[in-house]
Amino acid sequence: MNPDRVEMLKKYMQEDADDPFPVYALALEYQATDAEKARALFELLLTNHPHYLPTYYMAGIFFIQCNQTDQGISILKRGLEIAKAQHNTSTVREIQGVLDNLE
Repeated sequence: MNPDRVEMLKKYMQEDADDPFPVYALALEYQATDAEKARALFELLLTNHPHYLPTYYMAGIFFIQCNQTDQGISILKRGLEIAKAQHNTSTVREIQGVLDNLE
C-alpha cells in the first residue's frame, strides 16, 4: 500500500463523491492490508455506483479470496449481466472465465 496514493485518493473522494474511480482505486489499495476497509469500499461502489463495471470483477475475486464464495459469485454474475448489457465483450470473457473456473 502506498500511503501517499491513499491520501490522494481520499482527497479525490471528498472532492467528487460522484466519481467511482477513486473509491475503486482505494479499495484496491486496501485489499492486501486492510480487508475490512476494502470490503466497505467495494460495498459502497456496488451500492452507489452499480454501473461501474470494473468493480464487479475485482470485488467478486476479493470476496472469494475472503472465503465468501457465494457473495463473490453473486457479484461476478451481476457484473456479467452488466457487461453484456454494456456490450463489453472483453469483460464478459474475463468474468465468465472466472465463473467457469469456479465450477
